[in-house]
Amino acid sequence: MNSQTKEVSNNSEIKTATFGMGCFWGPDSRFGSLRGVLRTRVGYSGGTTEFPSYRQLGDHTETVEIDFDDSIISYEEILRHFWNNHYPNRDQYKGTQYISLLRFRSDEQLDAIEHVKAEMEIKIGEKIETDIAPFENFTLAEERHQKYYLKRYPKAIEQLKDLYPDLESLENSTFAARLNGFVKGFGRKEDLLEEISHWEMDEVEKVKLSRTLNDMKW
Repeated sequence: MNSQTKEVSNNSEIKTATFGMGCFWGPDSRFGSLRGVLRTRVGYSGGTTEFPSYRQLGDHTETVEIDFDDSIISYEEILRHFWNNHYPNRDQYKGTQYISLLRFRSDEQLDAIEHVKAEMEIKIGEKIETDIAPFENFTLAEERHQKYYLKRYPKAIEQLKDLYPDLESLENSTFAARLNGFVKGFGRKEDLLEEISHWEMDEVEKVKLSRTLNDMKW
């Protein structure tokens, strides 16, 4: 099984979004459930401390990165999900670990941020204080934080070993991103089966994924 299971054509341009919106476990599962999102990972970004870790975060923020196909889901759609699903102002935070944060990777992303931010300020009726700046760094979080909710089901992880023989290939797969969202309550099995039928991959691989999902014991 390809370690980077895709639902897009090989000609699609894959882009990356980087953001923080509180504890990174929840956003990882939420965004991993969205069609067009190919891979998710959690880590630390936004600060200057070298070699941040969960226990020694320094001035960094818990952050999620997603790779997405913008022919399926646009960056503006991602931003609406981002601002609709957390409180983006600083008065509830202590330090930088859980602040609202966006790191843009292009002028195009900055334009989208400014547009959607203005739209959301009208919607919520107050100024948004998300920390917005150019992307500079991202440090991958420890293995135990990747696909956190899925890993709470060790029986399921065991059943995935025939498809993904090592944790890295599993964590980088679209299938794991969807399952991590599914066990957190995002999406239905029927919808995921339907989505898999449209993924750009060998038909034999699609049958394996669908069969695994149908037969999975939690």
